[in-house]
Amino acid sequence: MRQIIFDTETTGFYHQNDDRIVEIGAVEVKNFVPTGKTFHKYVNPENKIMSEEVINVHGLSNEFLKDKPKFSEIAQEFLDFVGDSELVAHNSRFDEQFINMELIKAGFEAIEKSRFVDTLDIAKRKFPGAKNNLDALCSRFNIDNSHRTKHGALLDAELLAEVYLELVGGAQADFMLDDNKKVSSHNSSHHKKEIPSRHFPLTKEEENAHKEFLEGNASLVWNSLPTS
Repeated sequence: MRQIIFDTETTGFYHQNDDRIVEIGAVEVKNFVPTGKTFHKYVNPENKIMSEEVINVHGLSNEFLKDKPKFSEIAQEFLDFVGDSELVAHNSRFDEQFINMELIKAGFEAIEKSRFVDTLDIAKRKFPGAKNNLDALCSRFNIDNSHRTKHGALLDAELLAEVYLELVGGAQADFMLDDNKKVSSHNSSHHKKEIPSRHFPLTKEEENAHKEFLEGNASLVWNSLPTS
């Protein structure tokens, strides 16, 4: 199974008011393990001027972005990277609306809502009443985010990949985030933790299927073992 964990930074909160994407970062995950493949682009917001308040959040100014490509110039590359995979984001409705607004502006079709997975919804169901922003979840799962002094799309996507793996059952303690098998800086040995054992009770249907399998394979060695 292939999924894309991604994040966006924008000029503001409201795509309806012509706010634009200024950065997009994405991490490829296959079978719940990051492959090392990433997508990262800074994006020229064209005529949208950002406030100092917004700039203080992600550190990206109009001056810095003025020579960066427009979204229409990177849209196909983004779609090629994503393919037909699920798109996982924290508060995915926000990112979904901005991505689809930009795609439509660039002359592409919107991505189907059913392809988006919201880690915020997962966290709220798992930890009701608790703080479930990215920083809080990193703290809960002992993921080092000390280098996250400002929001950054690729950094946040990499952190979210670790959080997501914990939310869906627990990451391997030493998964790799690049092709050279170097451990990611935010998953290094100084904060690795014991991965607790997880109990997954069988359903009645699974128990019956297992029983039928054993009864239909009487020659298997474990059928001759004494039962307790």
